[in-house]
Amino acid sequence: MKRSGCSSYQFLRIWKAGSLARLARGGYPYSDHASSKETDAGSRFPDISSFPLERIRNFSIIAHVDHGKSTLADRLLELTGAIQRDGTNKQVLDKLQVERERGITVKAQSASVIYNHKGQDYLINLIDTPGHVDFSYEVSRSLAACQGVILLVDANEGVQAQTVANFYLAFSADLVILPVINKIDLKNARPEEVIEQMKNMFEFEPETVLKISAKNNIGIESVLEAVIEKIPSPVGFCRNDVSLRMLVFDSWYDRYKGAVCLALVVDGCLSKGNLITSTFTGKSYEVKELGILTPNEIPVSRICAGQVGYFMANIRSTKEAQVGDTFFLKGTNVNPVSGVHPPKPMVYAGVYPLDQGEYPALSSAIGRLTLNDSSVSISKESSPALGQGWHLGFLGLLHMEVFNQRLEQEYGAQVVVTTPSVPYKVLIKGEKARREYGGAEILVNNPVKWPDPLIISDVQEPMVIGTIITPDIYLGPVMRLCQDCRSVQQDMQNLDSSRVLIQYKMPLNEIIVNFFDQLKCHTSGYASFDYEEIGYESSYLEKMSILLNGSVVEELSVIVHASRARAVGKRMCAKLKDAIPRQMFQIAIQAAVRGKILARENIKPLRKDVAAKLYGGDITRRMKLLKYQSDGKKRMKMIGNIEVPRNTFISILKK
Repeated sequence: MKRSGCSSYQFLRIWKAGSLARLARGGYPYSDHASSKETDAGSRFPDISSFPLERIRNFSIIAHVDHGKSTLADRLLELTGAIQRDGTNKQVLDKLQVERERGITVKAQSASVIYNHKGQDYLINLIDTPGHVDFSYEVSRSLAACQGVILLVDANEGVQAQTVANFYLAFSADLVILPVINKIDLKNARPEEVIEQMKNMFEFEPETVLKISAKNNIGIESVLEAVIEKIPSPVGFCRNDVSLRMLVFDSWYDRYKGAVCLALVVDGCLSKGNLITSTFTGKSYEVKELGILTPNEIPVSRICAGQVGYFMANIRSTKEAQVGDTFFLKGTNVNPVSGVHPPKPMVYAGVYPLDQGEYPALSSAIGRLTLNDSSVSISKESSPALGQGWHLGFLGLLHMEVFNQRLEQEYGAQVVVTTPSVPYKVLIKGEKARREYGGAEILVNNPVKWPDPLIISDVQEPMVIGTIITPDIYLGPVMRLCQDCRSVQQDMQNLDSSRVLIQYKMPLNEIIVNFFDQLKCHTSGYASFDYEEIGYESSYLEKMSILLNGSVVEELSVIVHASRARAVGKRMCAKLKDAIPRQMFQIAIQAAVRGKILARENIKPLRKDVAAKLYGGDITRRMKLLKYQSDGKKRMKMIGNIEVPRNTFISILKK
């Protein structure tokens, strides 16, 4: 088909180019569906570099899980004309499939919008952040690009554990905090009680707390007005006669354009075509594309200090676009921007391809995914049972599950994930042993690398302060659960007449797998939980080895507390008994600590009925045949090797 002398493909390209040009001139794609005030703001959107610092606001929305952050972000985007008002907008900023399936935010997303307040246009950069404790790094690095936050609290649920944690993150960053209560339209909403909780916990004055319903669009405009009037404009940012400095606080990978960096411009201005240099790598790049997120990508020609935008510069390696990096103009000398601290992994697990032939593809997928999720630490490792793989560090168990789900959904990878573990500090004694291990203190996160007990002087495990908020009727079961996990109570206070906040010092190893599920079970789902790392403490930990007919299988070793060793050993032996196929001889499965056997299970041998051909006669003939069979199996056991199938290792080691 031809149209005006050009092919349909050429016509599509011309039409697309014209649409982008109209977007660049007119701003928002849905401006005609917004109010007149929003339409005016959208029509003047392109030249964002003309906005003075006094009319720029950068803020994040922080809250506990399921308190309405994404819904509030949807309403703010509708109010400013960034998206169409048609009642179908749900979790617009949650772009990942895993976010929509689980109904939670796992990746901080930003959007730049324009809002007219008292006759003046304001450029507002908002960031929707996750609410789960495992993604607190997303919150902390988002706060590095903000001057204020909206602290959102559910009027039905009240203050939760992650509400407290996020408040102190913003408070320690010296940000302005706007308290907002959401879901006031619910039947069981308790806004006055929640305001009293916020006053007791955070010392907010009741008259400063805004009451809204993001779902029903109640009070949304007052939130934007409070953002403009109470959150300060960027301070300490310079534009004139200053060299460019910008802080990268997010990045992702585009299969056609390479790495895309989202940055806050701190000093100077960035234009398309500039040559910029990375502080981390020292490499220089030419800016090929520059733009802002509205939340769609809108190309612009220039962004200046105090503004947030994305840039593409043909960065093909995922290792060259690091969160926390400072970019500057080539040939200038600047001081790096501080604000994003590297995360500390709390949970480690091995990740292996289901088929070793998929190793290169999985390596590329993990590299690209860690560009988008920089809180994951990577180190290569090899297992005789599972082959080549990686030892990955995560911020928590949910973080690990989401990462693996994204590998499967976004890259089609089939992986085996081993049981999660935590890092331990081991103190070494003896000069010879210290020289061998390179110091008096080593960090061990894999039982295979556990030193000989004879050279260990002390073992320390990571500890956390766990904060639990629960209805007081469940206080007894919650305290028993915590005591079973070797926890020590630190504090307890009443939030109101029916809810209690408890703090325990807990070993991280006891809570990473199923503690939260048990807590929800004991409290009928009403309790919330959050934890914070506090360092290491000495503990009586041992390496438990699994033996098959007296031979140690290192891949099945685990680190356990001495008080739990026997119970863990019995459970592992029973699991192995069901997983290992029967042989022609008996297999003894044993769990041992320092050579002492704590648990044992036997797998009976396969037996042929050697007496089937007998149809009578003396009993001694039958006993003779059985003795021959028994002696043969003993000889077979002496020379036979137990070949444990790979599927057995997968079933035992995987989470």
